Order: sequence, then structure tokens, then C-alpha cells
Amino acid sequence: MKAAVIDMGTNTFHLVIAELSIAGIEIIYKINLPVQLGQGRINDNIIVPEAFERGIKALEGFKEEINKQQAEVVFATATSAVRSADNGKDFVDAARDRAGIDIRVLTGEEEAAFIYNGVKATGLINERSLIMDIGGGSTEFILCDPAAGQLWKRSYNIGAARLMQAYFHSDPISSKDLNKIKGRLDEELPELIAACCEYQPKQLIGSAGAFETFAGMLSDGIDIKALSSAEIDFNAFHELSQQLINSSHAERESMPDLLPLRVDMIVLASILTNYVIAHSGVRKLSLSTYDLKMGILYQMWEDQKFKRAE
Repeated sequence: MKAAVIDMGTNTFHLVIAELSIAGIEIIYKINLPVQLGQGRINDNIIVPEAFERGIKALEGFKEEINKQQAEVVFATATSAVRSADNGKDFVDAARDRAGIDIRVLTGEEEAAFIYNGVKATGLINERSLIMDIGGGSTEFILCDPAAGQLWKRSYNIGAARLMQAYFHSDPISSKDLNKIKGRLDEELPELIAACCEYQPKQLIGSAGAFETFAGMLSDGIDIKALSSAEIDFNAFHELSQQLINSSHAERESMPDLLPLRVDMIVLASILTNYVIAHSGVRKLSLSTYDLKMGILYQMWEDQKFKRAE
């Protein structure tokens, strides 16, 4: 069975098309577009007209490719930017009417569950772990272990784009802005900190996005696209994150392996990750390139296996 998954993130829209068979999942096509659906007014819960139009145009292009590839099943998901927007339903309606794509707007917990499925497929969950997925609109956390599976999961509206628009008003980021961000995290994350105290994770697994950037910047010659997972040197990450936080926009623009879309948001991702490391007690850091969209594909594959078994 040929299946297509669309992941409409706050910053980037992804399309993955895969062949699902008894042997497993074979990716045959994938693309991502920097749509920036949350541009401008994400904290006002509005998709601005320019971003709205970019999103629909991207979906029209995705639909053409899906038809070309003759995918039999399409699973299109929207996350924080759409679920929190006052005009989110208008976007869903326009996607159906103009692009012929029916969108399922995921809850935060559904999003976290699919992220867990993707990370699990890499084999990284070999000890008590905390999974972290930093999006533009929200950040998901899942505590899990090999035996019990998911122990706890939550989604918080503290994505990099939200924090950047609300607090990042200096270049380089000032102590004042930094303290405001940390204050926001103090307000938002007591439940996560309590869960980490209870479950004592040993490693932090970063799901795709910013963590692919961290791994790429720290490992010369690494081909992230060819990997499902990788270890990130803990001490090297600490040094890199401080460099990113202390640097100016112009300095980050000149850094190799740092995509233009992430030049500013990587600062927020660094602050978030450092905060979580400091409050969770983990001393091991890993990357999973498998995230929500791969989690959906693996769920579809498992469902097909079940049907074949019947």
C-alpha cells in the first residue's frame, strides 16, 4: 500500500510518501517547505493572510505530487498553529475546498503519541528516556521506557516561534529577554519537572527539527538524512548551545549547517533544551530523525500488519 503523510507544522510543511509492505516501510518521496504558518501573530491566535495563502499553495502542490505518486491513503495533520488559531477552521475548510486535502487537527496529546511512535521505531528507547520535540508553536514531552512504553506525555504552547515572537527582542539576546523566557518556562513546566523527579529519565531524545541542526553542527560530514538516530555529545552540545545563545543574528547566519529558517529559532531551542536538561537530571543526549510523520507511518504499517494477520 502506498501512503502519504502530511505534517503541517508551525514553521514547516512536510510531505512523505511511502510504500507499506510486509517487509516494512520504504520512503519513496519526501519534501519540506518553509511555510511559516505561525509568522507574525501566532501568540494572537491568528494565521495572517500571507501565511494562510502560503499554506494552501503548499498543500495544492502536495496534492499534485500525491496524485502523481498514486498514493492510496492520505493522512494530513495540523498541529499547534492551526489548532490554536481563531481562523484555524477556515484554513481546514480552504485546504479541503481548494487543495482537496482533508486535515485532521491533532490535540497536543495525540501529537505526542505519534512522536513517541516515531522515536520508538528507531530503537533508541533502550532505557528510561525523556523525548522532546520542539516545534514552532508547541513543544511535546514524553517520558517512556522499554518495558512500560509511555509513562507520561504532555504538549505545551512553548514552541520556538511563540517564544521568539513574545520575548526575543534583542541581538544578541539580552539577559532581560533570557530571564523572561526562563520565567515563562518556570510557569509552564512544573508538572514536567515533577514527572522527571518521579520517573528519573537517563537520556533526553530530541525528535528531529532543532536536534537535527545540533547534530549536524557538531558532526562534520554526518548525513542526517541517511540516519534514523544518532548520539549527540553531551558536553559538545553544552558548548554549542552557549555559543548560539551568545551570538548575534549575523554571526549565526555565517555558521555552517544552520538553515536560514533556524538562524533565530535555534537560540530558543538551545534555551529550552538547556532548561530541560538542567531540571530533568539527564546526562545523555540523542537524536531521533523519526518524528510525528514517521510515527503516523509506523502506526499505519502496524494497522496493516494487524489486518493481514486477521
